[in-house]
Amino acid sequence: MAFAQLAHVPAPEPGSGPWSANLRRDKGELVLAGHALSDLADAGTPVYLVDEEDMKARARAWVDAMGDGDVYYAGKSFLTPAVASWMLEAGLCIDTASEGELRIALAGGVPGNRIGLHGNSKSDATLRLALEAGIGRIVVDSPGEVDQIAALAAELGTVAPCFVRVTTGVHAGGHEFIATAHEDQKFGLSLATGAAMDVVAAITASPHLEFLGLHSHIGSQILDAEGFAAAARAVMEFAGELSSRGISVPEVDLGGGYGIQYTGLDPKPLSEKDMIAGIRSAIEASCQEAGIPAPRLSIEPGRSISGPAGMTLYRVGATKDVMTDDGVRRYVSVDGGMSDNVRPALYGADYTALLGRDSEAELVPTRVVGMHCESGDIVVKDVALPADVTRGDLILVAATGAYGRSMASNYNMVRRPGVLAVSDTGTAWLVKPETWEDVLGLFPDL
Repeated sequence: MAFAQLAHVPAPEPGSGPWSANLRRDKGELVLAGHALSDLADAGTPVYLVDEEDMKARARAWVDAMGDGDVYYAGKSFLTPAVASWMLEAGLCIDTASEGELRIALAGGVPGNRIGLHGNSKSDATLRLALEAGIGRIVVDSPGEVDQIAALAAELGTVAPCFVRVTTGVHAGGHEFIATAHEDQKFGLSLATGAAMDVVAAITASPHLEFLGLHSHIGSQILDAEGFAAAARAVMEFAGELSSRGISVPEVDLGGGYGIQYTGLDPKPLSEKDMIAGIRSAIEASCQEAGIPAPRLSIEPGRSISGPAGMTLYRVGATKDVMTDDGVRRYVSVDGGMSDNVRPALYGADYTALLGRDSEAELVPTRVVGMHCESGDIVVKDVALPADVTRGDLILVAATGAYGRSMASNYNMVRRPGVLAVSDTGTAWLVKPETWEDVLGLFPDL
């Protein structure tokens, strides 16, 4: 995109597009749920900010749209004990993908029967914890898990509730690494090769396992229902084959991956209500064709709940102008970067940003970059920001609530930022910021 165009594409205004509902401009600066960014920055920067009421409202919207069925919040996007309790209160279950996420959900007061467990390499310790907690579902991802789970269930004198993750061949969304339903990747059991059929048969034959349904996940950052509808048709065709063998499919989980806006150029995703309606329509039509009853539906939104509700607040360290083949680009360096948001480096993900204070200066093509020793340490690749951005200013980056803190690292030995919940009643740490004592305390020779 030419610079002349970039200069006329500023970030969307607060409260629209990728921004949380309670971000506003007031008295010359950005204000989140009644709290000025300059006051929130007193907690230290960089810092993740979560619009608490916005996140809760997004969770409730999925539950309201679902009606009869289950909504599992995908904890991998961002999970703390408090967030788990928010989701439970809103009527959601919790989807976990590791022992750590499982323990956090339990610590948040979520009953075991409201928790699901994913994973393509589950340890005995993780599965034992899940069974002891009375988990609601274990998603089987490979043939070897059948004997592994059955042996642990027998040892504990229980019956393990199992879903089978199938590979439909339908995949949708963004980067190759987040498309998860094509054959040549690590997740799921193929419908095409018969692997899924073999695993379902093995589960139904075991006295220590109960077959509860089928699971499909086709990718991430999906903005319409077409991909889910195609996956639903493939899953229900398989359900028809199982029915012909006397195996019923009580429930189908079509996973997550529901997209959000990250910049003002991104298309608006389908509403929760319309997304669910499109999925249900495909399931019902497929079931009529297969001559089987429609199963209970469940889904696993994560990013669409936590993403827009979260932002990252940085402080500017340095600025400079860089000459390119097309003209001059302003580089704005901040006090964080790929250690608190690796998605731009990992996936080429785009974000947008706003200056914390008001400015009458002209907008100039800007690249917001991090402080790490990597040329690929880009926070926001292209955004129009005021020309007077300077050291000490605050920069707010939108839609980092999903996969920001959950994928954060200590690269270059930085401290991982804390996560601050913000509401009109006050602020509270969801995750405390790391201290130098936390970082140095990992080394046994100190």
